[in-house]
Amino acid sequence: MWLRYLEVQRHHESVHPSPRRVFSPLHCGVCAMWILGVFSTLCAVPKKEGYLGLYKGNGAMMIRIFPYGAIQFMAFDQYKKVIKKQLGISGHVHRLMAGSMAGITAVICTYPLDMVRVRLAFQVKGEHKYMGIIHAFKMIYTKEGGFSGFYRGLMPTVVGMAPYAGFSFFTFGTLKSIGLAQAPNLLGRPSLDNPEVLVLKTHVNLLCGGIAGAIAQTISYPLDVTRRRMQLGAVLPDSEKCLTMVQTLKYVYQQHGVRRGLYRGLSLNYIRCIPSQAVAFTTYELMKQFLHLN
Repeated sequence: MWLRYLEVQRHHESVHPSPRRVFSPLHCGVCAMWILGVFSTLCAVPKKEGYLGLYKGNGAMMIRIFPYGAIQFMAFDQYKKVIKKQLGISGHVHRLMAGSMAGITAVICTYPLDMVRVRLAFQVKGEHKYMGIIHAFKMIYTKEGGFSGFYRGLMPTVVGMAPYAGFSFFTFGTLKSIGLAQAPNLLGRPSLDNPEVLVLKTHVNLLCGGIAGAIAQTISYPLDVTRRRMQLGAVLPDSEKCLTMVQTLKYVYQQHGVRRGLYRGLSLNYIRCIPSQAVAFTTYELMKQFLHLN
């Protein structure tokens, strides 16, 4: 969670460094991140906001992550069956299609919680606009156009999630197939629920999941930057320049370019994303065995 917090803060400062925040306590941590890097910031932020400052928005994150993961992996299996049965598409392509559709489904279902999480993580100590999850929901609903306020930035999220989830499942599935086909004795072992089925060893699952997450994140990251920028919405002083996905992409690119704009904070995101995806895919594979789904 603290990596997501640092990521949100770093993204905001890279897109629009507000003069008011230059002298704020939290900005000291953000500036330290620019100069000294992530690990120095991990030491600086607790000094300014306490260790709980690294867990801003964690409540909304935890509430969101359970349905998000459940919906995504359940939808992936269902979409994969439908695509194979109804469209006659199988192999690597149906993994890509099913993964994209599953990611989009999970995002749409849990997007309001992601919106609240970003808003809570963005707040500066002493300048809190939201007092908690419920208060954030009420404020967004009353001040930003009702239910539509919860879905600000949904389009870049959906567009970005399609390649992210698609390439995650595609890469993991492809690496799994190649590994079991080329080196079954070295990389595989019999499934716990069906000894006739080979599955990847746990450490190989972790490696394949991490690689899948890194590739998918690299491909979709500019759209993730756009999503986060639009989610912050009215909180930022220049929000009127970032009302649509295309408008936001152009604005970030024109102001900061590719490396310092569209891909700003990618290294920090790798630190969060790679282990997250590695654990997610490994857990998914293990749960399939425990639930006798192989």
